[in-house]
Amino acid sequence: MKLSDLICTLAIVSELQATDRNGVIRELIQSLADHGAIKSEHVETIARATIARENQGSTGFGKGVAVPHVKHQCIEKMTATIGRSSHGVDFAALDRAPVYTIVMLLSPTSAREEHLAAMEKIFRCLQRENFRRFLRQAETPEAIAELVTEADDLQSE
Repeated sequence: MKLSDLICTLAIVSELQATDRNGVIRELIQSLADHGAIKSEHVETIARATIARENQGSTGFGKGVAVPHVKHQCIEKMTATIGRSSHGVDFAALDRAPVYTIVMLLSPTSAREEHLAAMEKIFRCLQRENFRRFLRQAETPEAIAELVTEADDLQSE
């Protein structure tokens, strides 16, 4: 599985408008709907489920990154996108620092194994300091998509 296979590049948001956690989650889910990755009529349902999941435990794992994710029956195909906030967002991260890069992962409830594999792939990429730093500095969706492709190339070496 490649990170680029998961990411809906058209839905990448290089400068998030939302300034709070729930707003960021809604903005990224709306972007996925706007670009056909999920059905528009499910945006609010998926957002509520993702926020509920986030309330159980923050997905802000530190180092300026959060990976909100959810499995839901109205999601037909696993998809993900990336959002960047130049100002930082409070995700109640483990290190209590603001989050600048958000990777949103949405999966069907039937895709348990695939969801875990996708999370592992995302976390493996985000463990690399250079990847995190370059994502934080990327100012366009195209630059972020290029970094995702480069991360895949590094993984295959």
